[in-house]
Amino acid sequence: MPLFICHIIWYNIAMNLEHLNKEQREAVQYTEGPLLILAGAGSGKTQTMTHRIAYLIEEGVRPYNILAVTFTNKAAREMRDRVEKLVGVCPGMWIMTFHAMSLRMLREYPDRVGYTKSFVVYDTVDQKSVLKNIYKERNIDSKDYPYPVVTSIISKCKERDWSPEKFREMEMDTQTNRVYYQIFKDYQTELKKNNAMDFDDLLLNAYHLLRDNPDVLSEYQTRFKYVMVDEYQDTNHIQYQMVRLLSISHRNICVVGDDDQCIYQWRGADIRNILDFEKDFKGTKVIKLEQNYRSYKNILACANSVIRNNRNRKSKKLWTDREPGDLVIYNRLNSDKEEAQYVAQEVQFLSQLGRSYDDFAVLYRTNAQSRLFEDAFKRSRIPYQILSGFSFYERKETKDMISYMRLVVNPKDDVALERIINEPKRGIGPTTFAKYRALAQVNGTSIFECLLDDETMETFPKKARESLKSMVDVIRDCIDNIDDLNVSDIYDNLLVKTGYLPALEAQDTQEAESRIENLLDFKSYIYDYEKEKEDTGEEASLAEFLERVSTQSDTDKYDEADGKVTLMTMHSAKGLEFPVVFMPGMEDGLFPSFRSMDSDDGIEEERRLCYVGMTRAREKLILTSAQYRVSYGHGDFTRESMFIGEIDHKLLDVIGETYKPTRRIDDRLEIGNSILDGFAKKSPVKPYDPLRFAKQQVKKTASGGEFMEGDQVTHPKFGHGIVIDVSKAVVTVNFDEFGVKKLALGMAPIKKI
Repeated sequence: MPLFICHIIWYNIAMNLEHLNKEQREAVQYTEGPLLILAGAGSGKTQTMTHRIAYLIEEGVRPYNILAVTFTNKAAREMRDRVEKLVGVCPGMWIMTFHAMSLRMLREYPDRVGYTKSFVVYDTVDQKSVLKNIYKERNIDSKDYPYPVVTSIISKCKERDWSPEKFREMEMDTQTNRVYYQIFKDYQTELKKNNAMDFDDLLLNAYHLLRDNPDVLSEYQTRFKYVMVDEYQDTNHIQYQMVRLLSISHRNICVVGDDDQCIYQWRGADIRNILDFEKDFKGTKVIKLEQNYRSYKNILACANSVIRNNRNRKSKKLWTDREPGDLVIYNRLNSDKEEAQYVAQEVQFLSQLGRSYDDFAVLYRTNAQSRLFEDAFKRSRIPYQILSGFSFYERKETKDMISYMRLVVNPKDDVALERIINEPKRGIGPTTFAKYRALAQVNGTSIFECLLDDETMETFPKKARESLKSMVDVIRDCIDNIDDLNVSDIYDNLLVKTGYLPALEAQDTQEAESRIENLLDFKSYIYDYEKEKEDTGEEASLAEFLERVSTQSDTDKYDEADGKVTLMTMHSAKGLEFPVVFMPGMEDGLFPSFRSMDSDDGIEEERRLCYVGMTRAREKLILTSAQYRVSYGHGDFTRESMFIGEIDHKLLDVIGETYKPTRRIDDRLEIGNSILDGFAKKSPVKPYDPLRFAKQQVKKTASGGEFMEGDQVTHPKFGHGIVIDVSKAVVTVNFDEFGVKKLALGMAPIKKI
């Protein structure tokens, strides 16, 4: 439908705003100049944003002139769907994530940042493949320079807009940093050679595109006369700079967010962006959405009583006209196993009263807590889903087919080729591949381009040559006909003609059958994508499909009608809501985390996380803790979370006798007979401290080398960890990402940092 026709239809819509509250209507109708909407949890911010977009259109703004950005595909889809219900379908309007916006801009002007239009996006697995090749070429030991550490350094540099040279200039001149600099430099060179970007590059290159090209910036400033940003508290430095550039001329910038829900500072979110918005944009109108439509009064009051203890926040207080509901339950169990069993029993009891399993969510602080709940649910035959488990898109067979499709979009993608050149087996090992990698470097081409040469192909053994030529021909045919084939057609060709599916069928095993089912399920996902594009009148493309796959998040995978209890971290739960929420592990050292207790900023972020967890609950909130918890291979007594002590005791239905209410003494909280100590009685044991063994620094000698409890170590597979126990032949390490592992001394490749 032409844009001018859409405009006429929308202009005649009588926008009904009567169902909005006073503050929501004010936000919808305030269209000119900078606007900060402080939207508390459950306050209807999505409804406000979508009605604001529709109102702009009714007032005569072309959809083409509106940009709305958020952080997840799920949120973007929900916003677009709601807008289209109000105003109809119009492809000219940009409602998307920051990464999708960056991708679209870079597709239009790839040459301005040194790329071609067919560039691809590398995920974490691809990053590691690039680093492995760099390490091999430079003879760098991954035990000395672990991949997770290096990728973290590179990511943080890009968030700061640091090039490798800037990193070398800003960091101390040590041998370690010189190696980091060289890896970073080689990594960027390799990405450029492969016509690839990682996720951080998408934002950084889009920012540079706007910053360094006045004509491009002017084009987007002219186009996007109205800019809206959702979840503004989660923006990092680069995202902030992009928003500032796009809106600095017309100043019609509307940001929506809640500083009380800023929980991603550990991955670059800068709370100052929302706290200082009024300083950055003079004359800002501030509207607070404080009426909550999600939670019962007691739940909301409980969350408010915790978050009010934060000092670095904008003043606001959520309220609701909903019924009070049940008191918030707090139960302190004897052990972590009893805690998990109690949660399972409550789920069973409430389900017998008529609740569906998908009404429940168990929100924990760390993924390591999930195991006991999985065990308890399995014993009770309670169906569950874990929202941060092994992603469908990370399964081997799915990653293989995605790599095949990436080669069709970008034949220069050596990382994708390396993954699938011997999948299925074609008799081409690492040594052979390295030889042709070197040949490609000499010729200044990609490896796939080398394989297109008949003389090069003749150098392979006959058996390998036949299967390899068949694969190359299929990919080349797909490239030549990419404009004439559906995404599903390309997928079918690659799946069958490369020999991938026949090889799985020939295995005739249960595992192979399971992989085939996954591959067919992936085709269903492709069909859904094509159907969505057909319904909106847009053209489906392989490049866009791969971009969608590469930007999937845990929240995007959540199925609210799955008939299962949801287990997930509180970080993953942001943006979701459930009738019944369990928050286990309410103990100092676990929640708030032990590391956060070193600083006020750390405690405040943990408190915001607690607030987010509590406000996910609509009707019932159940908090639990364990007096005795097994962690890092050791059992220890715990102390109740300081957050339990901050809750108004009148809001709690306390089970057991371990809790004591609080009273305020100046700016401190007195809990029981001590400050910030939730023990009801004097305890003969020390409060729970996960790093107690690291602090003790008790030196133990073992065969194969000397380690002591508390040593920081690295492992080539498991990354960074802390030694928590040493015996004669075994060292026990708690790794940041993989949890507790027992490793044989003298054999395990661990090294002190």
